[in-house]
Amino acid sequence: MALRSSKTISETARDLELNPETLRGWVKKHQKQQEPSADADLTVSERARLKELERRIREVEMENVFVKKCAAYFARDPR
Repeated sequence: MALRSSKTISETARDLELNPETLRGWVKKHQKQQEPSADADLTVSERARLKELERRIREVEMENVFVKKCAAYFARDPR
């Protein structure tokens, strides 16, 4: 109803006696479920590899933060 109507989400929510933000959240969730998944065409092994690479990226990002903090610490002027 909210997607097919020419009314705004706020108007539709008012008609249904709903909070507009609640309806907006439902609409976004529905639209996200309707989008084709970016990894829908991946094989099981490709998905596993993707998951492993994403984990490794997070790990390297954390290492970079640590290295930057160490560099800042050791770059301080020793007094």
